[in-house]
Amino acid sequence: MRAVEAREAGGPEVLALVDVPDPTPGPGDVLVRTSAAGVNFIDTYRRAGVYPMPFPHIVGSEGAGVVQAVGEHVSGIAPGDRVAWSDAPGSYAELVAVPAERALLVPAGVDPDVAAALPLQGMTAHYLTHSTYTVQPGDVVLLHAGAGGVGLLLTQLATARGGRVITTVSTDEKEELSRAAGAVEVIRYDRLDNLTEQLPPLVRKAAGGGVSVVYDGVGRATFDASLACLRRRGTLVLFGGSSGQVPPFDLQRLSAGGSLYVTRPTLGDYTATTQELRSRAGDLFAAVLAGTLNVRIGARFPLASVATAHRELESRATTGKVLLITE
Repeated sequence: MRAVEAREAGGPEVLALVDVPDPTPGPGDVLVRTSAAGVNFIDTYRRAGVYPMPFPHIVGSEGAGVVQAVGEHVSGIAPGDRVAWSDAPGSYAELVAVPAERALLVPAGVDPDVAAALPLQGMTAHYLTHSTYTVQPGDVVLLHAGAGGVGLLLTQLATARGGRVITTVSTDEKEELSRAAGAVEVIRYDRLDNLTEQLPPLVRKAAGGGVSVVYDGVGRATFDASLACLRRRGTLVLFGGSSGQVPPFDLQRLSAGGSLYVTRPTLGDYTATTQELRSRAGDLFAAVLAGTLNVRIGARFPLASVATAHRELESRATTGKVLLITE
C-alpha cells in the first residue's frame, strides 16, 4: 500500500510517499481501507519532533473508511461497515489497522469526507465546551483562530449552549466564515501592531468586561493577551500551540490577574474510555444529521501532496478541515 512516512524530525520536506507492506489486523483490531485522512496540528508536532516519535514513522492518526477485515475478539463491527477514528497511528495510508474499541461507526447519511473531518477536531471542540470549561448561557467566550477547523466547530457548539463567542481571525474570508458560524464579534488581529497590548481592550469592550473563558490553540503568540482578556476567576484553556509552545511563566500572574485558572487539556484524557469516546462522537454525528452542525472542509489534497498540506496548515492559510484523499 501507499503511505506517508516522516523520515526524520524536520519540516514538511521530510515527508515522503512510500510503498510499504499492507498491515494485518491484530486481535481487537479492524482493518480499514481509508477514504480520507485528517490533517491536524498534532501531526506537524510529531513530524517536527516537538512530540517524541520514532523515525521513520507513518504519519497521521485520524481518518475514515470501510472495514475490510476484523481481527480476533472483535464484535459489533463487521466488514463493509463505515467507521471513523481520531487516534490510530499511521493513518496517512491506504490501509489502517484501527483498534476496534476506538473505531466509531458512521451513521447512514453522513458524508465520507465529513466522517473523516469530524473526529479529532469535533471531539476537541466538544470536550472543550462541554467538559473542560462547561459553557453556560450568558458566558462570553474568546476563541483564537475562529475560522480554523476547531474554531468553526467550537463556535457553533458554544453558541448552541448559550454562549456569546468573540473570535480572532486574520483575513476577510475568515471573518465572514467566523460570523457565519455564530461569532457575535470578530477581531482582526492582522490589523493590530501589538497583540498583547491592543487585543485585551478590544475584547473587554466587546464583552462588557473580561470574558469567562479563552480557548487558545495558538499558544506562544496569544498567551499573554489571552490572560489579560479574562474576567476575575476566568479560565484560560490552552489546547494547542500552532505559533509555538508557551514557555514557563510565574504562577503569581494568575493571582494578580484576579484568581485566574489555566489548564492544558488533551483529547486523550477526555476520550479515555470507549463509552466517553463514542458518546462525544454520537453527539456530533447526531448534530450533523440534524443540520445543526456544519463541518467545513477547506482543502483536500492527494497523498502525494502531503508536504503542501502541512505547509498550508502551518502557515494558517487554510480554513476549516484539511483532508488527504487516499482513494
